Amino acid sequence: MSRRRDGGWWRRAAGAWGIVTLALLAGGIASARGLSDERFPFAARAGIDLAAAAARVWSSDAALIYLENDEHVADDGSAQRWGYLFYSPVLKKCRAYSVRGGRILEAEDLDIKIEAPPVNASWIDSGPALAAAEQAAGNAFRQQHHGALATMLLSRGAFDSDDPDETTWTVVYASPDSPSLFVLVDAASGRVRRTWRG
Repeated sequence: MSRRRDGGWWRRAAGAWGIVTLALLAGGIASARGLSDERFPFAARAGIDLAAAAARVWSSDAALIYLENDEHVADDGSAQRWGYLFYSPVLKKCRAYSVRGGRILEAEDLDIKIEAPPVNASWIDSGPALAAAEQAAGNAFRQQHHGALATMLLSRGAFDSDDPDETTWTVVYASPDSPSLFVLVDAASGRVRRTWRG
């Protein structure tokens, strides 16, 4: 399994709020050098405590505003690496953490200008979110268009203009011969809000 290397996931986080476009849907913080070969797939919530603790050392008011898989997501919604983006209203800055195997592999201050709202505290994990997306449209898309899961991202207000205060999972499927499928899942209830192609 290859790591995602182009440094783009946090740019998509900024783009979700109108700063940078979502043109590239493959990305991740640049991989760290000299790491152990041991890898431990985990659901997105399993890394939040570690990332949040580090973020609070950086700034006591830091709040999670976005997360995304940094490596391939398995069928059960687990990945070997997740990226967490925090925003500090006091510092007016963002800091990203990439977590794998119970360790922070990357911690990076980001030079992006956003004042994004924090995600709601009670969000469903990546496993249930992926299951909802699969049942609604993802499974059919993969079968009909040789599609594959590309990205899972959690944010608030980025893709739901009808209810911008709600936190949602956006599950993105790519296909070599068809426009990508986006499935928006309510991160509180697990209900699919809408799907679209693009």
